Amino acid sequence: MSDVKIGDLDVSRETFERLELFSALISKWNPVINLVSKSTISDLWNRHIVDSTQFYQPNLTPKVWLDIGSGGGLPGVVLAAILTEKSPETEIRFIESDMRKSTFLRTALREMGLQGTVITDRIEAVTPQQADVISARALADLTTLFDLSSRHLVDGGLCLFAKGKTWPAEVEAAQKSWRFDCDPIKSITDPEAAILRIGGIVRV
Repeated sequence: MSDVKIGDLDVSRETFERLELFSALISKWNPVINLVSKSTISDLWNRHIVDSTQFYQPNLTPKVWLDIGSGGGLPGVVLAAILTEKSPETEIRFIESDMRKSTFLRTALREMGLQGTVITDRIEAVTPQQADVISARALADLTTLFDLSSRHLVDGGLCLFAKGKTWPAEVEAAQKSWRFDCDPIKSITDPEAAILRIGGIVRV
């Protein structure tokens, strides 16, 4: 069966159908839990699903991928679907403090036939996760993201953070407290946004 293209990524028909199911689950649960902004529901696939696929990096095959502030599973559940196909040895974990959103994450994983560990707690209270890769979308400014994620990252690990048009200013602000390498990957869904691929993170 031929692959299907989502944004710039080719996925199997099975992965595509899992993501379609996930989109339907978000639409179903959103009136109750408010997983995504109501104004974006009409463009859910492009604004959230396609946008989240950009976190997948073909050259990364981490042992542990940690998604922090997972909320409605964007990008975490999308990544779980992709990694099941592309990097099945990768274990994906989610940290989400809101009990209702954690319940949604577990439900989505179960109904999509995916593996993943959902930790319901504050990011700063969770036992260090020794993650090779950490992702976050629409969670906090870059300096705060470093504060939250650094204790969960292995030496030499990478962070992938989605940022809007203010990302250059956030990078500049973060450099006052942290030393790091930053490779901005231009977003395919928003010309002013980027996925920041960040490594070599050391507190100044």
